[in-house]
Amino acid sequence: MNIAHHIWRVLLLSALLSLSAWGQDGTTAYNFLNVTPSSHAYALGGHNISVIDHDIMLVEQNPALLGPEMNKQVGLNYLRYIGGSNFAGARYGQGAGKHAAWGVALQYFGYGSMEGYDLEGVATGKFNASDIALNVTYSHDINDYFRGGITAKYLYSKYEDYTAGAVGVDLGVNYYNPLYEFSASLVVKNLGGQIKKFADQRDKLPVDVQVGVTKLITGTPFRLSVTAYGLTKWYLPYYTPADKNNAESELVKHNSFGGNLLRHLAFGVEFLPNNNMYVALGYNYRTRTDMSSYQRSFLSGFSAGVGLRTRALGFGVAVAQPHNGATTLMLNVTTSLGELMR
Repeated sequence: MNIAHHIWRVLLLSALLSLSAWGQDGTTAYNFLNVTPSSHAYALGGHNISVIDHDIMLVEQNPALLGPEMNKQVGLNYLRYIGGSNFAGARYGQGAGKHAAWGVALQYFGYGSMEGYDLEGVATGKFNASDIALNVTYSHDINDYFRGGITAKYLYSKYEDYTAGAVGVDLGVNYYNPLYEFSASLVVKNLGGQIKKFADQRDKLPVDVQVGVTKLITGTPFRLSVTAYGLTKWYLPYYTPADKNNAESELVKHNSFGGNLLRHLAFGVEFLPNNNMYVALGYNYRTRTDMSSYQRSFLSGFSAGVGLRTRALGFGVAVAQPHNGATTLMLNVTTSLGELMR
């Protein structure tokens, strides 16, 4: 049995094991893993595991999106995030024959300078906090329509003088039919755990199961995507102030079936005027409801972006405004070393 069939079997088993945790306590650490470095995915609601764009930055969303068509492709990303945080990274893909590929990535999450205090409340000076993720990905075609992939990741955290480490694995499979421009994916993310704790408590990785579909509307330049995420925990209640003009007022709990369903979905629509450009708009109801306070703006939950590609270079930019005090900006640059050398 070849490696492609092994990937497929392991993925299905992992999905079943992860779904067995449905409804359990979802408290985790390492939630920076939920922030994508892909401007394309960021523009489509922050989660998208099925869009086909031959873009090395999308591999973070689903290892099965890596392929030999991304041979010698390099990608750089930068995100100006909430609270003055800055995230940046680099990714590289290499073909391994006609039906396989591998890739590596390094991602840095910097949270800026913070003021430290001891147990007595006395200031101890400023300190920095950051996380680093090192990823290695391998993918292989299962047949003409299916591709499987696996990403192994090492996570290193440093907060002031404290450090921690963890290892994790993402498993993904993608079905793509170019005749109908239809793509569907299943991904299990962040299987693993800590190998070095900050202190006495062992933190969990944010294990997730995601399912996504993308379809070009026949006869039009529009492509639609729906991604279901957070599927290891159904109930995701949220709270709003009873008086929207007073954040200190009593909180009202929302836990309806429809609300829980929508808080698991990210929606995206793209306008594709040609093969080298996209304009994207996304909506994430969970982001909007998480910011359900007087600080939320009309744009909360929405995201937008544009991508352009030339023979050797690709550019992507995405913006979102979770609430009035935070406008986030994501930038991507990709290049094919093989094209540059021609």
